Amino acid sequence: MTILITGATSGFGKAIALKFASEGHRCIITGRREDKLRQVADAIMQKGAEVLPLFFDVQNRKSVENAIGGLEEQWQDIDVLVNNAGLALGKDSFENANIDDWDTMIDTNVKGLLYMSKAVLPYFIKYKKGHIINIGSTAGKEVYKEGNVYCASKFAVNAISEAQRIDLLPHGIKVTCINPGAADTEFSSVRFKGDEQKAAAVYEGYQPLKAEDIADVIYYCSTLPKHVCINDLVITSLAQANSFYTFKQG
Repeated sequence: MTILITGATSGFGKAIALKFASEGHRCIITGRREDKLRQVADAIMQKGAEVLPLFFDVQNRKSVENAIGGLEEQWQDIDVLVNNAGLALGKDSFENANIDDWDTMIDTNVKGLLYMSKAVLPYFIKYKKGHIINIGSTAGKEVYKEGNVYCASKFAVNAISEAQRIDLLPHGIKVTCINPGAADTEFSSVRFKGDEQKAAAVYEGYQPLKAEDIADVIYYCSTLPKHVCINDLVITSLAQANSFYTFKQG
């Protein structure tokens, strides 16, 4: 199997790449941070798997088209695309939010996912197979206070996933939307722009998900029989009921 994972420098993306590599699958990994992506590529090779690192930002349409459209033939036979690249920036009331943050979230979480899906589809159609796995969020299921545009971007991921599943049905392409709850990754550190105290507070008093938990679920979804597709999956830790309710000790 060949899997293409965006945002593979850390968090879910890195864990997904290492999971598939450990099972002997070929990985195409993408990311903006070349040094970190090379480290992930090295870790994949140490597991004995083939890897192709691609350095670009999914926000840049031309970069996506050039990188994916220019794949050498031996890497075009892609089985799974994981649209993982995404982020939250800021947690502010609507009237106080930073418009630049809004732009970055929409450009990455929504437009980047669209660019990547469109770029990979010709290969899926050519080889008459394919599985798109979009990383959504519990924030795409219900809007929470000060979530505004981040929530909107993940609602969009959910809607796009449903649209892809309908439109791509004649091509036999699977579409799965994975919606994690709170997970202890770089997510909160990025959201709070490096304020590690705020980031750590998000996970205090309970056990959140780990990146490896999501990687295991994605591996399961992508290795089911050809006629089986998990369409939509919400995953939280035991302590979390949804975006609003988390039981914290102490």
